[in-house]
Parts: sequence; C-alpha cells; structure tokens
Amino acid sequence: MSIEPLIPPSRPVAEEDYQRLRALVAEGGVTALTGAGMSTASGIPDYRGPDGSRRVQPMQYAEFLASAENRRRYWARSYVGWSRFRAAGPNEAHAAVAALQRSGHVEDLITQNVDGLHQAAGSTGVIELHGNLNDIVCLNCGERFERGVVHGWIAEANPGFTAESDQIRPDGDVVLAAQDFADFRLVRCVTCGSDLLKPDVVFFGGSVAKPVVERAYAAVESADALLVLGSSLQVMSGLRFVKRAHALGIPVAVVTRWATRGDEWATLRIDGLLQDVLPRLVDDCVTEATTVP
Repeated sequence: MSIEPLIPPSRPVAEEDYQRLRALVAEGGVTALTGAGMSTASGIPDYRGPDGSRRVQPMQYAEFLASAENRRRYWARSYVGWSRFRAAGPNEAHAAVAALQRSGHVEDLITQNVDGLHQAAGSTGVIELHGNLNDIVCLNCGERFERGVVHGWIAEANPGFTAESDQIRPDGDVVLAAQDFADFRLVRCVTCGSDLLKPDVVFFGGSVAKPVVERAYAAVESADALLVLGSSLQVMSGLRFVKRAHALGIPVAVVTRWATRGDEWATLRIDGLLQDVLPRLVDDCVTEATTVP
C-alpha cells in the first residue's frame, strides 16, 4: 500500500538566503532539529496549516488514561492507520539529512517526529523527542513490545475488522466514525493483563522524558549552528531549543514553509520546501567537497 505525498506549494528561495545557509552548513558542527514537515513528502501530513492552527485534534494523554472507551477509540483508529503509516518511506529530505550527517556537516540530529524515517534513510544516533510509534509500552507494568507484535494481537482479537478512512494523521491514526469502532476489542499486556498498552510516544499533554531533554540540550549547546527543518515550532518541546541556542549566541537557521513561532529568534529564515533546499545543500557541501582534487 502506498500513500500520496501532501506537500505544501513550492515558492522560490532567495539566492542570497540560500548562500548564507550554505555557508553556515559548510562550516560543519550543525545540530539539526526536525519536525513534521520532514515527512509530508512521504505522505504523512503535518499538524498545522499556514496560519499555525491545528488541522486535527490528537488524542490527549489524560484522555487516553481516562477510560477504556477512549483507548478503544484510539486503538481502532491507530490499527487502521498503521497499515498506511508503515507504508511511508523516507523522502529526499530524509536522504539529504542522512548524507549531511555522514559527511560530518550535521553532527547531532533531534527529531520531533515519531515515524522512524530518519533512521530508515540512514541517519544514526537520532534523538527522538517524542518517541517512536514502532515501540509499545504497558503503562501498568512497563513491559515493552514491538508494534508489529501488538498489531498481530489486535488482528487476532478483531477478525474481519475493517474501516475506511482517507485521512492519516502525523501520529499514525486516522479519522473514524463512532460506529466504526463500537465492536472493536482491546488487547491486553501478556505480562500483567492490563489494557493500558500505548505506543511509546509523547501524547499531547504528556512530557518528554528528562534524560531525552538533557541529551537534546547538550546537542544544541555543543553545536556551532542549529538548523531547524520542517517545524512550525508551535509547541515548547521544540521551541525551547531555538531559545537556548539564541541565548547562547549560536546561529539558528529555520527552513520550512510558512511562518513559525520561532522566527524572532532565527538568524536566518527560509520560507521554502525542504525538497527544494536540502538536496542542493548536499550537492554543494558534500558532493563538491568530495570531488575537489
């Protein structure tokens, strides 16, 4: 199964701005911070429109904990969405970041995404601020499972369950009408019997684990430049690193379509598609460097 890309319209990038970005990246020592805009070309939409307003209302952490009915709604949507979500593959922006990392221009990579596409493209040591949808954790006993295993349990518990949706969300679920999951059966942790199985990702209203935050801060503080890619920076989870870099006098370059909440702290702001910028950076900073005698 394939999913169609949902890319915002392209716009020309000012050559002067691109050359400033190229000079910044060519120096190396870059920490990259990526958001949902990295994966739109892979068919996974971002959360917000051009005005910064949220397109969809994701499951809240407190809501998930509140009742089995809420968990049933979440897992029915996520079960349907997972088949589409896992069909997404890395796009040329992911490949470009991986190439810049291999060449040493990008040293550390922080992502707000939960799709694992950076790793699929070849990036290593990725700091996943919000976790990864491929990992499942039992909130009652802490046991961990691989997503494919839990997906199989759900299939066995719900033989013949089908539901149609033409919308996928950045956190992997889809929109379903209430009647589509009325008979959906939750599965339970095989260790403790609890139905509190949850993807090991940070739901809205939850918080990033302190060790992960500390690791990300360390990556920012040791950088010569912070490169923000495909993030609206609407939530503090990512914006705090832009503020920290700015406070330390570390240049901040932001490349994404539309305005961001962090523009006032950016040293350089490029309103453009990553697919129009990153492959060119690889050509200029990586390919040319390897061909110079």
